[in-house]
Amino acid sequence: MARVPYAARIDLPADKKHIYDRIASTRGSVPRVFQALMNSPEAAEAVAGVGEYLRYKCPLDAVIRETAILSVAREMNNQYEWSQHEPVARKAGVREEVIEAIRSGKAPMGLPAKEGVFVQAARELVRTGVVSDRTFQAVHHLLGTRLTVDLVVTIGYYSMVARCIKALDVELDDGLKPGLPI
Repeated sequence: MARVPYAARIDLPADKKHIYDRIASTRGSVPRVFQALMNSPEAAEAVAGVGEYLRYKCPLDAVIRETAILSVAREMNNQYEWSQHEPVARKAGVREEVIEAIRSGKAPMGLPAKEGVFVQAARELVRTGVVSDRTFQAVHHLLGTRLTVDLVVTIGYYSMVARCIKALDVELDDGLKPGLPI
C-alpha cells in the first residue's frame, strides 16, 4: 500500500486542478505515480513537465529513450517503471532481444554496440553517478552533444522517478503485471 494517498482531481484545490488535467491530457490518464506526487501539486507539475519533454518533445529517438528507461528500471529493480515502459518500448520498436537482455540483467553483453552503449550509460550513471569516459565518448559519437545531454537527462529523470516510486511505495496501476524477475 502506498505511503501517501493517491490524490484524485476532486481532492485538489480549484487552483491546482489544471495540473492534474495537464498530466491527464498528455498521458491519457494520471498514473498512480503522479497521483501520489499530486500530494504536492507543484512538485507533480515540475516532475511531469520534465517527463513531458522527454517523452513527447525530445528529439532523442524513442528506441534509445526506451532502452535507457528500461535499463534504469532494471538497474533500480523498479517493477512500476518497467511495467509502464515495457509496452512503450515495444511500440517504439525496441527489439525483443534487447528487452530480454535488459530484463535478464545480461545487457549490454550480447547486444550490438549501437544498442548496448545506451544500456551501459544507464547502468554506469545509476550505479556510480557518472558515465565513464569510454562510454561517454561512444554515446557522444553516436548522438552528438545535444542528444547526449538529452540521454543523460532521461537517465537522471527516470532514476529520480524510480526513487520516488520506491520511497512512496507506489503500486502498479490497474491492469499492469510485474515484468521483472523477483
